[in-house]
Amino acid sequence: MAVFFTADTHFGDAHILRQRGRRFASLEEHDETLVANWNAVVGHEDEVWHVGDFAAHAERAHCAAIFARLNGVKRLVRGNHDSNRVLDLPWADPPVESARVTLREDGSEWRLFLAHYAHRAWPGLWRGTRHLYGHTHGTLPDTTRSCDVGVDAWEYRPVRLAALAERQDAATLVPEELARDWARENAAREAGGG
Repeated sequence: MAVFFTADTHFGDAHILRQRGRRFASLEEHDETLVANWNAVVGHEDEVWHVGDFAAHAERAHCAAIFARLNGVKRLVRGNHDSNRVLDLPWADPPVESARVTLREDGSEWRLFLAHYAHRAWPGLWRGTRHLYGHTHGTLPDTTRSCDVGVDAWEYRPVRLAALAERQDAATLVPEELARDWARENAAREAGGG
């Protein structure tokens, strides 16, 4: 099972075409492309954290139909456009305003703070926790410890945790001294030191 992140899909949102109109000729093309891109990378058993704005200005039936077509076990961190038509979908867990999660992938532990809005500071920042967010539609540059996981920043598809590190050079997402700190913390935990 792989873990993916995404945000700002804005399914059913005709207003989003103002930003993405050059890429998509119609709302139907927009939604179909995002569904196809999602299902091309996410398997049925994979986990997807949607970090807000799943749909906007869409009918409840449209939201449900799109949701049913998307692969994976889906979780939602609520965005500013996620009203009851989105919140009432059959998410794996009830939608939350933010989330702190710890994941293990490729032998590394990843502590994450997920919120729809970009933060300048967040819980665990100085302990190596990284912040994944949406809302900015790829317009806010990533920092040394935060990254926009919205579809506008990732070729209109969910992104896997490992790809976040690949996209960023060592100085951006994983500073060398931070990587050393994480390695020491992991070694201490494995040795039973905390």
